[in-house]
Amino acid sequence: MKPIKNISIALLLVVFNTFYAQVAIEKETVDGNSTVLDFNNTPTNTKGIILPATQGLPTASPANGTFIFDKSDDKIKVYENDIWKPLSDTGNSSAVIVNTSDETGNGVVIGTQVGSADGVLVLESPDKAMILPKISVPHLNVKNPYPGMICYDTASKTFAVFDGTVWNYWK
Repeated sequence: MKPIKNISIALLLVVFNTFYAQVAIEKETVDGNSTVLDFNNTPTNTKGIILPATQGLPTASPANGTFIFDKSDDKIKVYENDIWKPLSDTGNSSAVIVNTSDETGNGVVIGTQVGSADGVLVLESPDKAMILPKISVPHLNVKNPYPGMICYDTASKTFAVFDGTVWNYWK
């Protein structure tokens, strides 16, 4: 009877921890308790997040805070209050490699057991945020950026997006 109780407690702890999941990428631990997704933030990091490259705007009704790289006009966009807002000038999508595999499943949800938004990667939490990959001066240090790459520039303290031609910086 005791092994069943120990196994039950262990399973409950695993289930409980998945409800409040925190994920660290290329590092051992997440910085702070208010982080749902955290990336390697060493000074030598030159890797960012690559946004999905879509041909036009998604047909489904997106959630606020949805980011894409729109290949129809080569701009990085964010969805906010029923409007797609451009975050970059017209860039260049010629380096985008087309994914020809079938999309299956609902994607990955981090931060809650079931997400309400539709996306490949959904970060959903009432009290946690994502820490972007931190790169110092990405326009100098990232040698071959990919269209739709985003990161946080530690030198200028800005949000940086690469549109396939140039880096765009947002305060």
